[in-house]
Order: sequence, then structure tokens, then C-alpha cells
Amino acid sequence: MFPETRMRRLRRSEGLRRLARETVLTCGDLIQPLFVVPGDAREEPIASMPGVTRLSADLLEAWARDLKPPAVLVFGVPNEEAKDGTGSAALRADGLVPEAVRALKSARPDLVVITDVCLCGYTTHGHCGPVTESGEVDNDAAIELLARMAAAHAAAGADVVAPSAMMDGQVQAIREGLDCEGLRNTAIMSYAAKFASAFYGPFREAAHSAPSFGDRRSYQLPVANRREALRDALLDEDEGADWLMVKPAMPYLDVLAELRAESLLPIAAYHVSGEYAMIKYAAAQGVLDERKAALEAMLCIKRAGADAIITYYAQQVCEWLRNGEGG
Repeated sequence: MFPETRMRRLRRSEGLRRLARETVLTCGDLIQPLFVVPGDAREEPIASMPGVTRLSADLLEAWARDLKPPAVLVFGVPNEEAKDGTGSAALRADGLVPEAVRALKSARPDLVVITDVCLCGYTTHGHCGPVTESGEVDNDAAIELLARMAAAHAAAGADVVAPSAMMDGQVQAIREGLDCEGLRNTAIMSYAAKFASAFYGPFREAAHSAPSFGDRRSYQLPVANRREALRDALLDEDEGADWLMVKPAMPYLDVLAELRAESLLPIAAYHVSGEYAMIKYAAAQGVLDERKAALEAMLCIKRAGADAIITYYAQQVCEWLRNGEGG
């Protein structure tokens, strides 16, 4: 007890603080999201996400050469005329994402390429699977399509496929589909605890994937339910997931920490578009220090149990860390 016990002894200097540091953030912890569009020489800034752009596949070689994080998460953003009721463009071997995977792997064979597997950006209605006449998303029809989409990505060279549709049985269907195609070494990173969050707003502008009617609460997790999230994630583990994911990250650190205690699988956390935009806009108004706030956010996500962090800050954080600004 005080005065014999003095906790401040280990906080007196930067050297002492570093020696006692429990959690360390490195560039190797980070995954950079990437939005890919059709065409040539297309580089489109995303208004709601300062510093983030959509790129066409022909620009990816130069982009990949300058990339500092060791991994990317690829989202396809097709033109409106390519969309239909079932998202059939997502299944093509020569589609947007397979083309991007091949370009990235050609430029950087060492780069870990993860692909988002969902139909919402490819459907005219913006939902994550075919819609029945009654307006419900057809779960079982969706998982068949997701399995074909994942196989197209894996055949193009994706290291990891990441199903985000929150359809029941999607991990099992994808694992069986990959294995049947001889793609047994392709890993699955499941968006296992993906909540129906208000923090996705900027992403939906970036990916042109907002639903044209209703919402996604019939398949994404209720914000209030922690136990349901854990159950959902552990079911994905049983179905064959190699990674689990919690999305969003910071509002759900309790879920992340508890899932870390329950599972031996590696876990990713997605610091989503709304979390990113809040820091960017607050910093632009002089309300907070952007570097300190972003680094604190990443460190807290890792401290809660994340093995990897998907964030639009990935490249910038790597630059800060490389320049010795991560303290």
C-alpha cells in the first residue's frame, strides 16, 4: 500500500514506460482495404472518407509497390449496368475482384490478398443474396452463390476469402465449395460477429452497396446482443473458419475481448469507415490530434485481443510507425 507501493515508479520516463509496455502495435498487424472499379486509369476519391480512393486494376501494380501493410482486403465496385437480382457478375472468373487479385499478386507475390465475399455490391437491390417475392433474402440460395464467388477469387490467387453476408451456413458452404475445386489451401476469414451498425455509412457510399429497400437487420447482428454474437462466431469456427472477425471494432471491444477468451483462432477486428471518418473529421476541425487518436484506437483494438486490424488508416499508421512516431 502507499507510500511503500508507488505505481508511478514505472511511468517516470519513456524508457521505463517502453520496458513495461504490455501491448505493441506493428505494421504487421494491419490490413488495408481496397476498392476496385472497372475500366482503366480510374482513381476516384471517396468524399466521405478523406484519403481513400477507388482504383481500377491497371493502377494496382504501382499502388501495391508503395503499400506498406502486409495484407489487403479487396472489395469490388461494379458499374450499375453490371448489377442484377442475383449478383451474377460477382461469380465471373474474369470479374473485378479476380482481375484485381491477379494484378496484386503479379506486382507483389508476398502480399497477402484477402477478398470480401458478398453479393450486396453486385445486386440491383443491394441485399446480400437473392430476394424472394415476399422481400426476404433467400439464405440457402445465397450461400450457393457465395461459395461460387469465393471459388472464383481463390482460383485467381486469393490467399484468404472473407464472407461478410452473415448468411447461416455460409462458411460451411464456402469450405465445401473450395475443397471440391481443389482449393484446400485457401483460408476463410469469417465476418463472424458483424453487427447491424450505424458506422457503415461512408462504406456504403464507397462501395455503392446501400440496400434499395429495408435494411440488413434480419441477417446482421443486433447491436444489443453480445451472447448472440459469440454464438454466431463460434458456429463459424465449427463450420471451418480459419479466422474470425469482429465488425465494427471500437464500439464492440467487449465482444472482441470475450471472443478472444473463447476461441483459439486468430481474430481480426474491422475499424470501419465511420470510425475512420470520425477521427478524420474531428482532426480536420482541430478537435483532436489525428496521429495520437488513430494510434490509440489501433493499440486499444489490439489490446482487446485482435491479431489483425483492418483499417483505412493502415498505410498511414505504417508510415508513422516507420518514422518512429508510434509512441
